[in-house]
Amino acid sequence: MRSFPQRKQRKARIEIIPMIDVMMFLLVFFVLISTNVLPALGLNVALPGSAQPDPIKDEPLRITLTVDQGGAVYVDGQATPMDQVATKLKALAGSRQAKVIIAGDGSSKLQNLVDVLDQLKSAGMPAASIVTKRAP
Repeated sequence: MRSFPQRKQRKARIEIIPMIDVMMFLLVFFVLISTNVLPALGLNVALPGSAQPDPIKDEPLRITLTVDQGGAVYVDGQATPMDQVATKLKALAGSRQAKVIIAGDGSSKLQNLVDVLDQLKSAGMPAASIVTKRAP
């Protein structure tokens, strides 16, 4: 009678190296997409120039108001009619102190900026910063 050798039972192995490669690829992919595709402050406007701009400091609560060339106002990237800016600011800030940053297009009218500042006063915001780029 013929006997066959017993096969050894092999345990299943989980290969870690290919899994690490896939995870690193996904990490790099998401980092590149988030930095290149998603805008930093929401809207792309041509900032006015300043001879001595100050860097933006990280604040616990920062609200960005953007005024584009046509005079449209965006509160944290969402289009908002001018007469509703104060109520939107109050809703976003709540009872906390908020830092308001105005990012306006350099070719927008001065009246648009004055209207935004009036809305800030109505919302009870004591001050705001205007974002500029360094002038050549």
